[in-house]
Amino acid sequence: MTTKKALITGITGQDGSYLAELLLSKGYEVHGLIRRSSSFTTGRIDHLIQDPREHETSLFLHYADLIDPSSLFAHIHQVKPDEVYNLGAQSHVKVSFEVPEFTADSVAMGTLRLLEAIRTASWPIRYYQAGSSEMFGSTPPPQTESSPFHPRSPYAISKLFAHWMTVQYREAYGLHASNGILFNHESPRRGGTFVTRKVTRGIASILAGAEDHLYMGNLAARRDWGFAPEYVEAMWRMLQQDSPDDYVIATGEMHSVQELIDVAFGLVGLDPGKHIRIDERYFRPTEVDELQGDASKARERLGWEPKVSFPQLVSMMVACDLQLEEAKRPALA
Repeated sequence: MTTKKALITGITGQDGSYLAELLLSKGYEVHGLIRRSSSFTTGRIDHLIQDPREHETSLFLHYADLIDPSSLFAHIHQVKPDEVYNLGAQSHVKVSFEVPEFTADSVAMGTLRLLEAIRTASWPIRYYQAGSSEMFGSTPPPQTESSPFHPRSPYAISKLFAHWMTVQYREAYGLHASNGILFNHESPRRGGTFVTRKVTRGIASILAGAEDHLYMGNLAARRDWGFAPEYVEAMWRMLQQDSPDDYVIATGEMHSVQELIDVAFGLVGLDPGKHIRIDERYFRPTEVDELQGDASKARERLGWEPKVSFPQLVSMMVACDLQLEEAKRPALA
């Protein structure tokens, strides 16, 4: 059998790192596109990286950028992947209000550039586009694949462009291109500025005496939170189908940011009322109040369903950040 090749944009992110692990475990040769930076950004995948001069390896990293079409064309035609997973993006919703043009360039136009590179390939490539529940915006829950979109941020609007461009290339050029409309998915590898990780890191800092208060934004916002490794398996399953399609991936449960705080603080016996402070700077210009996905289609066609519960997820993240905080402390003599 010929080894399958996969190319991942955003491989150094939360989802990219878990997807790389999954594909390597399935025997894939994995190629990741990374942006050049003056500091190391491979922390989430360092445990997977081996020097090909000294070890046999199935993971290869290449410098490229979604805003640089020549790099995308070059690596698509050099690697010749069987599957492409587009996870790269400026992915922070609040930040997208501050850098809307960069967000649109990397998320929206970056997807178009990648699709064009794939369209020119002389061999079949299966393509996965990372969509977002933020595309639904103010659409009342529960949201399904047929729910109308009403994006409420530059990030969500850019993701919606990418979504419809993926549909267009599927219909116009016959690409095996699927959209995963993923609702919020978290893990200990979540970036520290995202609300779930901000809460669990904040708890660790408070217990260590490094901080006394945790400054938050809209506590009433309600989200559908799942476990990231389960969601990347759904991505892979989409590309194993005979026909491409679009799928909502979600738990079907909705919890508020306040519930997240209460559960997390309760795990360590802290009173959130003594530590949580509201900072208006963390509110978005246009808020998204409620996101709750209905993943019935994914359950029926992909055989996918979430297993990690909301309390289990929060507990896992709190435990990890407590361990990371403990590791910072100097060893006792």
